[in-house]
Amino acid sequence: MSPFRRRKREQPLPVHTDALAIAVDLEPVPSGQVVSGTPSTGFAILSTFDGSEYGVWEMSEGAMSDTEADEIFVVLAGEATVLFVDTGVEWSLREGSVGRFTAGQRTVWTVTRRLRKVYLS
Repeated sequence: MSPFRRRKREQPLPVHTDALAIAVDLEPVPSGQVVSGTPSTGFAILSTFDGSEYGVWEMSEGAMSDTEADEIFVVLAGEATVLFVDTGVEWSLREGSVGRFTAGQRTVWTVTRRLRKVYLS
């Protein structure tokens, strides 16, 4: 069987075509995670897929530390850098950036233009 062939499903998965329009309520980042500024974050879970959830996550300008979960994401809007604390590797993110995190990676997010991504974790 071709690796590109889709498995048949009993019910179609929900499809969300405008992830930029989905309302996300932002809350201040806990003070212990704030690196600079006054960043806020929020998310909206859209659905689940084979035991994983997918949704929209957003962060306002500022910097925060985080410990990542297993995740694949695509940036829809905004600009940021993600510093991997343990390796010193830094990613530059912008519209169209795609990435993958492994659970337990320690990061510092620095958002320079409000960032919105869709994720599967």
